[in-house]
Amino acid sequence: MDEAFGQRVARVGSLADPVRRALYRFVAEQPGAVSRDQAASGVDVPRHTAKFHLERLVDEGLLVTEFRRLTGRTGPGAGRPAKLYRRSRRELTVSVPSRRYDLAGQVLADAVERTLAGTPMPDALAAAADDAADAVAGSVVEGQPLLETLVPLGYEPRAEDDGALCLANCPFDRLAADHRDLVCGVNRGFLSALARRFGATVEPVEPGPGCCARVR
Repeated sequence: MDEAFGQRVARVGSLADPVRRALYRFVAEQPGAVSRDQAASGVDVPRHTAKFHLERLVDEGLLVTEFRRLTGRTGPGAGRPAKLYRRSRRELTVSVPSRRYDLAGQVLADAVERTLAGTPMPDALAAAADDAADAVAGSVVEGQPLLETLVPLGYEPRAEDDGALCLANCPFDRLAADHRDLVCGVNRGFLSALARRFGATVEPVEPGPGCCARVR
């Protein structure tokens, strides 16, 4: 695991705690920096609890701090500046489980453009999925196995005893819940096109907690 990915995973792990996740969401949704008291009140936890979790979020780089007197007064008697928290500019790009709605959206948008140009929808979807697979395959390091290629796409591939790859996660879960036939068709088309470039094949499986396809 490279260091950058490990750091991103650590940040995601820091949000596994429900209190910490609620505090991060509260701070992120505010227009300006907030104090410990404001954060504690916002998620209804004691101040010392908020302080602990806010500092952990700062340590992980998800929040940054600044100091400012909340009264607006300056000079003697104005009191000590308060420590305030706001969301950092760092993007949290890892999700658990990983979802890749951008990939599905790219394929679907490409297919729509092809249909507007007169291509039948089934052919447009197949061609769009094939182009997306080309783009992914073209970005991998030479010699990289298919399993490692599928990991950043969110499929959570796991090698089985018979040499096949079980895909434990559906990267398009929410879309598939409402449009299963369409999304599973696009997904299988993309996976089949990608697998061919690695000398593998895809077989459909009954959609469940994981993906609707299996790779051989």
